[in-house]
Amino acid sequence: MKAVKLRELSGEDLSKKDRDLREDYFKLKFQHGIRKLENPARLAQLRKEIARVQTILAEQAQA
Repeated sequence: MKAVKLRELSGEDLSKKDRDLREDYFKLKFQHGIRKLENPARLAQLRKEIARVQTILAEQAQA
């Protein structure tokens, strides 16, 4: 999701999105340890999305 769209979300929605992304990342990382993933690049994509959400949450906290 683009940062512009994320900035439109409220703080509560961003927190929920962060939890969901972290849960997905954990599940994928666990699966990657057990077997080969179809799309291992998805791990990096999820990390970047989590970072985007965290950055926007920090920006909103400062404002």
